[in-house]
Amino acid sequence: MTSSAPAFPALLHYEVAHRILTGYMSYYYRFKLITKRARIRFETRDWHGTQADARSRITLYREEVAETTRQLDELMDRRVDPAFWRKVRDAFAEDIAHFNTRNIAETFFNSVYRHTYGIGADPGVMFVVRTGSYREYGGMSPISHSFVLHQKPLLQTVADLVDHFPFDVGWEDRERDIRLVTDRWQRFIDDHGGPEATDRLEVLHSVFFRNKSAYIVGRFIKGNQVHPFILPLLHPANRGMLIDALLLEADQVVSIFSYHRSYFLADISVPSEMVDFLQTFMPSKRVSELYNAIGFEKHGKTVFYRELLRYFNHSDPQTDAFISAPGIAGMVMYVFTTEGLNMVFKVIRDRFAPPKQVTAAMVKERYDLVKRHDRVGRMADSYLFEKLSLPLNRFSPECLRELRETAPSKVEIHDDCVLISHVYVEKKMTPLNLFLQTADEAMAQKALRDYGRAIKQLAAANIFPGDLLLKNFGVTRVNRVVFYDYDEIELVTDCNFRHIPEARTPEEEMSGQPWYYVGPHDIFPEEFPGFLMRSGPHLTYLRQQHGEIFDADFWNDIKRRLLAGEIMDVFPYRTGWRFLQ
Repeated sequence: MTSSAPAFPALLHYEVAHRILTGYMSYYYRFKLITKRARIRFETRDWHGTQADARSRITLYREEVAETTRQLDELMDRRVDPAFWRKVRDAFAEDIAHFNTRNIAETFFNSVYRHTYGIGADPGVMFVVRTGSYREYGGMSPISHSFVLHQKPLLQTVADLVDHFPFDVGWEDRERDIRLVTDRWQRFIDDHGGPEATDRLEVLHSVFFRNKSAYIVGRFIKGNQVHPFILPLLHPANRGMLIDALLLEADQVVSIFSYHRSYFLADISVPSEMVDFLQTFMPSKRVSELYNAIGFEKHGKTVFYRELLRYFNHSDPQTDAFISAPGIAGMVMYVFTTEGLNMVFKVIRDRFAPPKQVTAAMVKERYDLVKRHDRVGRMADSYLFEKLSLPLNRFSPECLRELRETAPSKVEIHDDCVLISHVYVEKKMTPLNLFLQTADEAMAQKALRDYGRAIKQLAAANIFPGDLLLKNFGVTRVNRVVFYDYDEIELVTDCNFRHIPEARTPEEEMSGQPWYYVGPHDIFPEEFPGFLMRSGPHLTYLRQQHGEIFDADFWNDIKRRLLAGEIMDVFPYRTGWRFLQ
């Protein structure tokens, strides 16, 4: 695109605002196009296309921000003063005042400004403080459809609900699935006091797509209680479409929208109305998390930053200071947190102690890989902040000293703030090794079972954690085991899994060094138990439950299937909840 200075220099600010708005509209059009074709991908079983779309949608935002910045470079001098940019912001705000996606557009403006000048949040120019609320301009039509239960038999209501979503694909057995859903729903109603005249279902018009599944999402209103419901739909090979389950409990639904899963592809017109709806039955979820879940992760980051500012304003720095995170200190990351905030801040150290051989660039690449990859509920999502300013009075002396000593190139002190040039922010978890130290036998065994499942599900998603040490896995608030240390992850398909060759002589067997060649990508699963944990009941139990993860044959079978193009099923709900197992 050829750019030139406007004929009326006094209107340069308006031209700049228009270019940013044009960039946003291009981003939003491409975003919507991806979400709209998710239904077609599901109907045609184009699972690789679905995953490719999910990855491309994440990079789409930065592509449009970079292109918009390039166009502004052609139009004006980057050194224009803040007063000019305040005029740009005001002109932009006027143009988007009645947008259905106003706050998303504000975040795009912020990103362009920061990308142009490479600075942190500037409240004098950017939309740092929300305009009114997090809500956009209200939509002209409701985002959900209501079904009053007492007007028809429950079986007919379920059939009407299913027919509300016409897919261009045949059912395997529509009547069977409707009956299964009705029976489970009737049991739920009976267990919650029986039918009442005010009972109703409210189902979202938007269908949520991720990997090989589609999800019909809604809420069941019973008296003054709001219960979620989700109908997961599958389209297996050589079969018609089917309903795989009916999820009615809050913990089941929260798991579907987990912070540790990939973002949904869903065609949504007014994101804030969707967030409002979802939060009615997931009140424990932050607004920022819900924006992430529906695919607006950049705006989710903006909302999280505002949540962080509110937290600082309403908590006491004397009793809730930043401290080093509990657990074994990592050789690659310095991690700090506060007692009251359910998040951790991770900064890449300037130097890594042996035997670590990764570089800071490699660590960043792997975090970017996790952001774009299918996390299958087993890898922590994170916000990347560049030039994040945190209040100086929030840091304990020990934490600030460690931060300045371990990452001096990334830390600057300015008056009353600490400016960190590159930091990842993640949900706080209890390191698995610490969890096992205090857990009773039943809880320890549950965590070990889930640890083994996490490794297997990561493998199915083509992720080998590299370092399987317990300290690199965390236990969430709902006792789910999640991997969070990415500096050594590799794709399973890039690894060479081998059995340890038999020793040819007693001397070789007694040697402290391998008597066989070990290539750079060679991995010997038989060695895992030796460095995971000491011999004892925990290791014995893990072997009983998941002994195959210590066998190269298991990993090579997974690798073979992945190389053949198979996308393996990893369901975000328990097998026992499925109708047809």
